[in-house]
Amino acid sequence: MDQWRIFELDHHDYLMPFLSRINVKNICAYASRTLLFLKDDFTLKPLVIELSLPGSSPSEEINRVFCPASNGLEAALWQLAKAHVAANDSGYHHLINHWLRTHAVVEPFIIATRRNLSYMHPIHRLLNPHFKDTIQVNALARSMVLNAGGIFEKILFSGRISMELSSYLYKSWRFDEQSLPVDLIKRGMAIYNQEQPGNIELLFEDYPYAADGLDIWLAIKKWVTDYCSCFYDDISLRSDHEIQEWWREIRYVGHGDKCNESWWYDMTTLSHLIETLTTLIWTITAFHAAVTLGQYEYAAYPLNRPIHCQRYIPKEGTMEFAKFLMDPDKYFLSILPPRFEMTLGIALVEVLSSCMSGEVFLGQELSPDWIDDEKILHYFKEFGDKLQEVKKRIKGRNRDPKLKNRRGKVNIPYEVLCPVGSRGVVRRGIPNSISI
Repeated sequence: MDQWRIFELDHHDYLMPFLSRINVKNICAYASRTLLFLKDDFTLKPLVIELSLPGSSPSEEINRVFCPASNGLEAALWQLAKAHVAANDSGYHHLINHWLRTHAVVEPFIIATRRNLSYMHPIHRLLNPHFKDTIQVNALARSMVLNAGGIFEKILFSGRISMELSSYLYKSWRFDEQSLPVDLIKRGMAIYNQEQPGNIELLFEDYPYAADGLDIWLAIKKWVTDYCSCFYDDISLRSDHEIQEWWREIRYVGHGDKCNESWWYDMTTLSHLIETLTTLIWTITAFHAAVTLGQYEYAAYPLNRPIHCQRYIPKEGTMEFAKFLMDPDKYFLSILPPRFEMTLGIALVEVLSSCMSGEVFLGQELSPDWIDDEKILHYFKEFGDKLQEVKKRIKGRNRDPKLKNRRGKVNIPYEVLCPVGSRGVVRRGIPNSISI
């Protein structure tokens, strides 16, 4: 622990208050904690899984602990424990990392932009291409995926309280922590270092999301800085009534229940505007790509990524344990959701990983009449050229045999943050907006 080599996948604290309401109608969920050890080759080795259920009183928990094993009874129990952790992680992925942290929290920014910034306003011109189709997609999601009786209630372990759980976790959301450098430092994956690009140093190189993401983040920030510097300094920003009203609506209306938090930028300096726009564009483009484009590869095979479990892990001395001992593989299959729900889950991740017709990727030409300022068009070309350099670096990292996390045991290259690439079910390239 002193060497920062123990990592935790925590699906415990936020789930415990909800488990008694979740575990109904063939849903059997635990609150899980998983510890992993960072080996010398920078791959992670699972050490232990703790699965918890509420006890008879609010302060009591019933805990079970499982350790890795390669054969026998312990190995079969370890597989069951991993399935329950995967179900927790799948629900968190869909509800929080995807829906909440991209689609939901960005919507107030879109509404405020269209209500407060004129079409000719430079910040409207910068942001509008990144808002393509998002409101329509969110409306579609609310009518089919998030609604009562919708897809999430049918397939996720959180069932009918999915939206309540998402709202509960929104309470800990902070806009400033959506910045990639801040997020990495907060999670203990990097440290502040003024001498490194972006003032951040990764604790280990073989972390594909962070390594590729920082390259994208720095490219976005350079483009935003160049663009905004053409129009603003600190004084002109403070005197721009449209920008101040835009920011006021985002803070006090769109995210009004968080308006008094101290972490909001004051929007009084050019650096505030640059950091805000960089974080927003990063969230819409690269972060959204990171949480959506790899879904089909990992989740389209339900045994690898169960969406929920319909049995608890049996205890010794029970009839369930006797069934488990008779055929552990058959028992493992029996804890998975019914065929219809698994098929629906596969269909969902296929849709979310598919390329939209007419997709525009980050750094590509937006439209002939987007802007006609030669200086800005020059900066935008530099941005596109920078992303091409990032693509080459990503390809080079994926070929490096020392970076084992770039391909993993199944030899799938990490390309979800490759700026421009191929189209298809497993698409490549970072879409310019939150769309499907």
